[in-house]
Amino acid sequence: MTIRVFIDGAVGTTGLEIRERLDGRDGIEQIILSDKDRKDAAKREDALNSADFVILCLPDDAARDAVEMIKAAKVRVIDASSAHRVADGWSYGFPELEPGQAAQIAEAARVSNPGCYPTGFLALVRPLIRAGLVPHDHPLTVNAVSGYSGGGKSMIAEFEDAGAPDHTDTAFRNYGLNLAHKHVPEMTKHARIVHPPIFQPAVARTYRGMLVEVPLPLQAFTRRPSLDAIENALREAYKDSPIVRVLPGDVATVRIEEDAGTDRLSLRVFGNPETGQARLVATLDNLGKGAAGAAVQNLNIMAGFEQTAGLVL
Repeated sequence: MTIRVFIDGAVGTTGLEIRERLDGRDGIEQIILSDKDRKDAAKREDALNSADFVILCLPDDAARDAVEMIKAAKVRVIDASSAHRVADGWSYGFPELEPGQAAQIAEAARVSNPGCYPTGFLALVRPLIRAGLVPHDHPLTVNAVSGYSGGGKSMIAEFEDAGAPDHTDTAFRNYGLNLAHKHVPEMTKHARIVHPPIFQPAVARTYRGMLVEVPLPLQAFTRRPSLDAIENALREAYKDSPIVRVLPGDVATVRIEEDAGTDRLSLRVFGNPETGQARLVATLDNLGKGAAGAAVQNLNIMAGFEQTAGLVL
């Protein structure tokens, strides 16, 4: 059986990455509109309703509008924007997050792709909350840095185009300083924690790659879990995953580019057993498992393909 897939927003950074992963695959026919037809509302609406699967790579408001345009009951949607990540009626497209999550995605009509930063945060934190090793009411902090491609074409121009009005030659900059980043509700809901985490995002002068870190004062927790207990809980949570891997915390440094160019997600536990302090570190590609790779993995699961088909691991 061949499925028909329409990527709405296929000329954007994430859309192009998804198309690259789908090109030439058996069992997939892509509906591709010309530049002129993309701007024709009727032709775009026809594409949205004639596909078996629609992948939305649009700004949030445009993604909501696109969903409203879909009238055909057969059309199943994967939204790569942040419009529906905490919305009722949408399945959260992080197959490894909970037992049974992949099965839920397989049956879902509407799936919301996780954000890139939340993917790293949730992969580190959710299994520990579920196991009771980290209290669900502990005030968590997450520090994270992304490659500048995470900001799409406008941010890519800022870093690469010397003629751009807002061109920058900075090596590193933080943002989200008002502590109201749009990823925070997603992190809070899907980690199943009481307090919104203090989220400290940043962007670095590298095209792709992401490093997400969560510090933990283990000595302050009631159960006082050891570093081994934390690592073992993560290993148990992802033991059957072909995409999420738990690596030993025996390296001196971790680079933002560790998983750049792949669709992997790597987790490590570092710390000092004498002080009872831990540093949990996740690396991924902001355009891979953080965006396009996640969308393709969800499509694979929903369509009944091998979930790693088309992915770079």
